[in-house]
Amino acid sequence: MAAYHDEEWGVPQYDSRALWEMLMLEGFQAGLSWSIILRKRDAFRRAFKNFDPAAVARFGKADTARLLKDPGIIRSRAKIEATIGGAQAYLAMKSKGHDFSSFVWEMAGGKPIQNSGTVPVKTPLSEEISKALKKRGFKFVGPVTVYAWMQAVGIVNDHAATCFRRNPVTAKRRLKA
Repeated sequence: MAAYHDEEWGVPQYDSRALWEMLMLEGFQAGLSWSIILRKRDAFRRAFKNFDPAAVARFGKADTARLLKDPGIIRSRAKIEATIGGAQAYLAMKSKGHDFSSFVWEMAGGKPIQNSGTVPVKTPLSEEISKALKKRGFKFVGPVTVYAWMQAVGIVNDHAATCFRRNPVTAKRRLKA
């Protein structure tokens, strides 16, 4: 958890595939602790073909059955099917010329939001992104899950003012090139 916090959490991510991977992992986390997901992240990557949306979108019933037997991941049919559907939704957006990264970052104003004070569990923006994702066919993307994802991928910087990571993450605040 310390390495994740110190090296990854809250750092602005602009790669569409990486953003999608983290959104899918946040969906698997729903109702569980993030530490479980981190411990299983390598197994998730193996099971879901390194979160290649094109590969995951082609998963069928045999793949779902295989994943339901994989002890390395969270074996929830609903979450597995949501990830497959999420890959299909991601590719549908891409086929219409909508880059996933541009889509979410434009909704956030193009640069990380610097939060201060009490850390919320959801915000009007996470509710807006949640609705937009659901409209496009994503599942397990409620506003609380979306806000946790926004924190993880640096759309919002919720490092405390006293945290040694706040200023380095703030320094990465830039408009997407």
